[in-house]
Amino acid sequence: MELPAVAVSQSPEEKFREYLASRRPPQRFTDQQRDMVKYIFSQHNHFDADQLIDAMKSAGFRVSRATVYRTLAKLVDAGLLRRLELGPKMYYEHDYGYPQHDHLQCSKCGKMIEFQDPAIEAAIRTVCREHHFQSSGHTFVIRGTCADCNRARVTKRILDLV
Repeated sequence: MELPAVAVSQSPEEKFREYLASRRPPQRFTDQQRDMVKYIFSQHNHFDADQLIDAMKSAGFRVSRATVYRTLAKLVDAGLLRRLELGPKMYYEHDYGYPQHDHLQCSKCGKMIEFQDPAIEAAIRTVCREHHFQSSGHTFVIRGTCADCNRARVTKRILDLV
């Protein structure tokens, strides 16, 4: 399911530049940071820091590991990216310009499937209201096996019976 983009007033690059300027003391928006923001927001996928470094280097960008880790933390603080803790790794996805959504994660192939469900959102609002809790967001990941991996498993079992 492809989630629809949400209209935003600034580009991710402009929003990040504004975030850096608002820090005390103000921080510089470097060429490496600009390249990272452009690269990350040129596609919509879930990634970890090592995947981002490898992909950017393969695309011809010069990036340092330290800059990537520092910039990812700043992009999360700026509200541009969301962290997803999935097992031992920390993954990132777009937060700015995308609606609240949840995930299905395949434990076999690692595929991440995004979905929205109004019933989940309603349940969260109800629970928060009952506990007088002010929510600032949530992360909901259902782990299991995707349709492709299930199909492969069933095919293998049928062949084992022959």
